[in-house]
Amino acid sequence: MSDHLTRVLAPSVNLRAVACITTNTVAEACRRHQPAPTAAVALGRALTAGVLLGALLKGRQRLALKFEGSGPLEKIVVQADAHGGVHGYVAHPDVDLPLRHDRFDVAGALGAGVLTVSKDLLLKTPYQGVVHLVSGEIGEDVAYYLTESEQIPSAVGVTTIPDAHGGVMVAGGFLIQSLPPANADAVDAVLQRIQTLPPLGRIFHDEPSAQGLLERIFHGMDMEVLETSPVAFRCSCSEQRILQALGTLGRDELLRLAAEEEAISIRCEFCGEEYRFSPLQLHELVRQLPSPPQPESGAPA
Repeated sequence: MSDHLTRVLAPSVNLRAVACITTNTVAEACRRHQPAPTAAVALGRALTAGVLLGALLKGRQRLALKFEGSGPLEKIVVQADAHGGVHGYVAHPDVDLPLRHDRFDVAGALGAGVLTVSKDLLLKTPYQGVVHLVSGEIGEDVAYYLTESEQIPSAVGVTTIPDAHGGVMVAGGFLIQSLPPANADAVDAVLQRIQTLPPLGRIFHDEPSAQGLLERIFHGMDMEVLETSPVAFRCSCSEQRILQALGTLGRDELLRLAAEEEAISIRCEFCGEEYRFSPLQLHELVRQLPSPPQPESGAPA
């Protein structure tokens, strides 16, 4: 089944939930960044968390997750929109640690640090929340952020399982939140039910369906499916955007680069796409920049 996201309501327990399958999305990110297994799992979980949080946005709203830690991964950055689009990167994709208790040691790879969530809600000032990483496990840290920073009792689970060939066998996750008025007891009860289920990766491997997972979680409760929509790896970079960024270097630096008489290459951190610009393009960019102010007549040069 293709990557998708399903939103539901469970009115009798005053909860809303989102679940997603992100296998192909994470696989595309890994194809572009070529991470080692531990880095791949960390990036896959963060991308899935971005999709889940993005599902809580509307319209043209966007968000960014930045995990910064003392471990060898150093940083994971993810950006997501309200329509299932997500992209991201890990600062050191070559990181691979030994398994810990038969699990990928994402917590050890990330280390102690902070999670910063930035939201562009199309208001005058973007929203930003910062919390300490409580475990280094991506899902737990995102749930802690939602509960502490946004005051919404939440449960989050994310998984990424690589295959033996550097690809991705399965990826996905869920997010469950209490609706106002907050019902932390309902979240705890659902969490207890989740703990009785098989591992998340095994559930998605056997049945790659976001709705199927939510039906297992809310079994015996009323559950209203609101929407199922596609999920995909999407980056907002383009040649025009890169040119705009180059323009911020200023005339002198652009002329210096153009004088080297070789094309310059710029790689997008988020998707790995490479853009090349010739000296002719750089000269044209300089011509498009506003002319520098001229000294007033009679003023010293």
